[in-house]
Amino acid sequence: MSALPIAAAAAEVDTGDTAWMLAATALVLMMTPALGLFYAGLVRSKNTLNTFMMCVGAIAVAGVVWALVGYSLAFDGTGDLIGGLNYVGLNDVTFVPREGTTIPHLLFMAFQATFCIITVALVSGAVVERMRFGAFLVFAALWSVLVYAVMAHWAFGGGWLLEGGTLDFAGGVPVEMGSGFSALAAALVVGARKDYGRQALLPHNAVYALLGAGLLWFGWFGFNGGSGFSTGNSSVLAFTNTLLCPACTLVAWFALDALRGRRVTAIGAATAIIVGCVGITPAGGYVSPPWAMVLGVVAALPAYAVIVWRPRTRVDETLDVLAAHGIAGFTGILFIGFFAQESWNGVSDGLLYGNAAQLGDQALAALAAPAYAFGATFVLLKVIMLVMPLRATEREEALGMDVVQHGEEAYASGEGAILVAPEAGAEAEVPVANPI
Repeated sequence: MSALPIAAAAAEVDTGDTAWMLAATALVLMMTPALGLFYAGLVRSKNTLNTFMMCVGAIAVAGVVWALVGYSLAFDGTGDLIGGLNYVGLNDVTFVPREGTTIPHLLFMAFQATFCIITVALVSGAVVERMRFGAFLVFAALWSVLVYAVMAHWAFGGGWLLEGGTLDFAGGVPVEMGSGFSALAAALVVGARKDYGRQALLPHNAVYALLGAGLLWFGWFGFNGGSGFSTGNSSVLAFTNTLLCPACTLVAWFALDALRGRRVTAIGAATAIIVGCVGITPAGGYVSPPWAMVLGVVAALPAYAVIVWRPRTRVDETLDVLAAHGIAGFTGILFIGFFAQESWNGVSDGLLYGNAAQLGDQALAALAAPAYAFGATFVLLKVIMLVMPLRATEREEALGMDVVQHGEEAYASGEGAILVAPEAGAEAEVPVANPI
């Protein structure tokens, strides 16, 4: 591109909006390593590194696939179910602002890429401690196109939910319900860990979990605040609500923990932060700050109930992605239908303010998104199973996924090197790194 078109494009770009969106994009990308830290603290020590690496793998695979084809399918065209192919390979994604924004199209694409990346990483929480790393990378590549890009188009890219009137400010449909109900499907297909229901499979580092959750909350100001694509009122409202809603969820969770077990737990606090951030994600730019605080309390109740109930089942959805993301996202989507205020959002009122139709639009999304995410993920994993094993053997699980999948340990002991000898008739030895 010559200097003249670049200068012309720059004249149409708002520099303040662009500066904020550059920062917001970096904040959202930081959320994926933060998620890795959060998840790593919740697993056993022998699986710490593998759990974190699944999030790093999502950055690699989902980021590349998004640039090549996912972005085009999500944001090109106005088809009801899926976008077009005009942006494949970032064709025509340049410095000129995307229609309806004052930021470069290229920056809009990068911001949306970080959403795809973290959503893929979120699903890993259902299958940690037993899914093979290579199988997860294959799944990540396919899921980011066949599930995430489709749902992003529905809610953000001109698809049927957006055109039908559904309000979703920052990703209740593709990110939260998409990851949560996909996680449930993944847990069912991959199956439970070998020790599930027989041993106490406890988090090994609550500090990691709290630190990861805190960094996620920090990044969420870019996630929600950036979804207004400007420094205007909607971004300011979402930014503020992202402070208030999780704070109220924390208070509610403290009370629930104290009532149930007479102790306020660190793992509960970390989970509460996530639930509050998820609940406000779809609603951030549509409800007033007082209603955002109410949502913080409301979102805690069903999420807490599912977390308490799930271990009583045989479903090893390991890190409660369904509760923290699927159920909290579902709650936030429906909350909009009741409590949206046009005086705050400039778009629409909810049922409480005289617009019952908005609740119908939100309820439709709350039904369609979980159904598609669960069904498509279930089928996708069944197909992958036909060509490669999804999970490690019981012996590999016992050794730990760090050693088996990466040849390294998160916590090296002694001189930092061990050698895992094979059983009779098994494959060759699995070396483990010997750090200098």
